[in-house]
Amino acid sequence: MDQRAQISAELMIVLAAVAALALFLIDQLNTTAKEMGETLSTTSNKIQSKIESMVE
Repeated sequence: MDQRAQISAELMIVLAAVAALALFLIDQLNTTAKEMGETLSTTSNKIQSKIESMVE
């Protein structure tokens, strides 16, 4: 019975570590997505301004 409890405790530690890693990666992806959205918006605004200046 003690071996099952030991395996269960070790499994819980491994699962907690995997969950922490997953949360870290999700946070990093979220930050990257926000930065890319801002960059895309800035770039598209610059392109639109250049097109408008060419038309005039």
